[in-house]
Amino acid sequence: MSASAVVGRREFIRTGTAIGGGLLVSLHAPLPGRTSDALAAGEKEFAINAFVRIGTDESVTVISAHSEMGQGIYTSLPMLLNEELQADWSKIRVEAAPVDKVYNHPLFGIQMTGGSTTSPAEWERYRKMGAVARIMLVEAAARQWNVEASSCHVDKGVVIHGATGRRATYGSLASAAAQLTAPADVPLKPAKEFTLIGKPTRRLDTPSKTNGTAQFGLDVRVPGMLTAVVARPPAFAGKVSKFDASETLKVPGVKAVEQVPSGVAVIAERFWPAKIGRDKLVVDWDLGPNATLSTEQMLRDFTEMAKNPGTIARKTGDPEAALKTAAKTITAEYDVPYLAHAMMEPLNCVVDLKADSCEIWTGTQFETVDGANAAKVAGLPLEKVQIHTTLLGGGFGRRANPASDFVVEAVHVARAAKAPVKVVWTREDDLKGGWYRPMWHDRFVAGLDASGSPVLWTHTIVGQSIMQGTMFEQFMIKGGVDGTSVEGAADIIYDIPNLQVDLHTPKIGVPVQWWRSVGHSHTGFSVEAFLDEVAHAGGKDPYELRRALLAKQPRMRAVLELAAQKANWGSKLPAGVGRGIATHFSFDSYVAQVVEASVEKNGAVRVHRVVCAVDCGTVINPDTVKAQMEGGIIFGLTAALKTEITLKDGRVQQENFHDYQMLRIFESPEIDVHIVPSSENPTGVGEPGVPPVAPALANAIFAVTGKRIRSLPIRASDLAKEGAKS
Repeated sequence: MSASAVVGRREFIRTGTAIGGGLLVSLHAPLPGRTSDALAAGEKEFAINAFVRIGTDESVTVISAHSEMGQGIYTSLPMLLNEELQADWSKIRVEAAPVDKVYNHPLFGIQMTGGSTTSPAEWERYRKMGAVARIMLVEAAARQWNVEASSCHVDKGVVIHGATGRRATYGSLASAAAQLTAPADVPLKPAKEFTLIGKPTRRLDTPSKTNGTAQFGLDVRVPGMLTAVVARPPAFAGKVSKFDASETLKVPGVKAVEQVPSGVAVIAERFWPAKIGRDKLVVDWDLGPNATLSTEQMLRDFTEMAKNPGTIARKTGDPEAALKTAAKTITAEYDVPYLAHAMMEPLNCVVDLKADSCEIWTGTQFETVDGANAAKVAGLPLEKVQIHTTLLGGGFGRRANPASDFVVEAVHVARAAKAPVKVVWTREDDLKGGWYRPMWHDRFVAGLDASGSPVLWTHTIVGQSIMQGTMFEQFMIKGGVDGTSVEGAADIIYDIPNLQVDLHTPKIGVPVQWWRSVGHSHTGFSVEAFLDEVAHAGGKDPYELRRALLAKQPRMRAVLELAAQKANWGSKLPAGVGRGIATHFSFDSYVAQVVEASVEKNGAVRVHRVVCAVDCGTVINPDTVKAQMEGGIIFGLTAALKTEITLKDGRVQQENFHDYQMLRIFESPEIDVHIVPSSENPTGVGEPGVPPVAPALANAIFAVTGKRIRSLPIRASDLAKEGAKS
């Protein structure tokens, strides 16, 4: 790798703690704002440490330092903690952590959720929290009985003295245990003694989500609360020239219309009057510098840039010399569009702003960043800002916005409203609101030797940086290369002797940020689809070529072999059905997928089956791993078959789910997930299922039609004349 090579995810993890002022994690910190004495006098709950409270009713409350957005950490984190605590699982409940440095991400140094890092980051900390609490409870019992702690053991929330049979519940010991000093060193169970980790476990948050008691951001109500929607400019970075609110103010329930930095806020008693009022608002916009943006022009520009190499992200061997001596060369270009996150729960934020405090309720992935940005707008010191993290109706990165756009806007609206206010985004607001996965263009050249094996691989990538202008720029952009732009390409694990990956980073006025699987969402498609082209150009089976190129990657090779075996690779399929394969390494996890698909005469693609194999290290909850792989596959298929954000005259063309469609239940394939047993530490699960599915589908379509898919989404009109190969 060259001197200007990408500084990848691991480097970010090593250096990122500086963002939050250092890594501040204590194994025994008091729960912020809740002392043991106060709890003893009132709530009858005792904070054994910052991550677990035990009540006199035997309830055990695990404090989650991370946001629950459907990925299952409200179950996996309690599983980690209780593996060592050994309380009665039926007594476990979960609560979102307040914003405090003790809950900072162990790797990134800020309180946040993302990057498929919760389980890997908390693998040790939450087990230690449970062990610390158990040791203190046992010590409290031993002191009461005047015996050695070593003569006691625990079973489902009860401390037992073996010699005498005396028993004491955790609830009866919690008050005394909370007064003790935490042990400095806590040994953890070896894996062979696990009783909870690795076992399929029902999610703790399912009952509340099915009976309606779960609180998402949209559910929040506070006394005196108003509701607002904001009219935002139709082109990014546009401004209000003037507005006429006369008709809006006639709508019953509308209380005020106020200009804020992001546009014009219509503030009302409830959502519907606010929405109707906004419909009647007349705004003259200064469309600003992005009024002429067009997807078609950007595609032309990107294609032109890719004709020449960009800034080198990785260079191994001698690609120039290998190109001259290759027996055969092939070239291809790939494109993917801007994509919205399209969470099922649109953005929303409740703010109660007072002269000396700012209280916020929202589903956020970025508590530390949101708190700091809110404090600046409110004109308050950070300690006067309190964030309550609700459940998130999906996040996919959108609720981890570096600018805290939806939170900052809500603080501005609350200041204008002079009352508590909930700002709600409609689906149209969400799709037109920016902060998309960037659009990308990729140009490949491969050289093959006489046997058909690749000896040369060059990959030129064109697309916006998601790190420029953010607090992460200093860690993630090195030598002009944004590591997230080239991940999945510059760190390709196939053994190709002469390789170059380079990057062009145009500056465009479309707000962009991370999207589920980040850079892997585009490199996974282009790299794996082009590798399929390389295999066929060299007369090789796509599975066998991958297997050969992974000879030095035993974990990925094992995953590939498992997926192929479970999919019966090479066996005869029904007429008109094709099979495609892809692998991808992301978030330190290894995934391989096989897709079986057909193409109707009208060009409609039908995905029949997806076989997925994954090695994500030690599995905490197999049910969660399977669910996340399944969800990632559906998410990736939606992007492959349905969705794109396009611009014309600076305006986003898509408005709602009629023209930004989701994959429907009847379109969803059979999905088989197979987990490779591993004793390695846990790795990412929430995102690695996304990258391989689009290329595996594209490769399956080639297998059945002979037509290469080099741009997404896949259009029926492009395949209508193809159908199955005769």
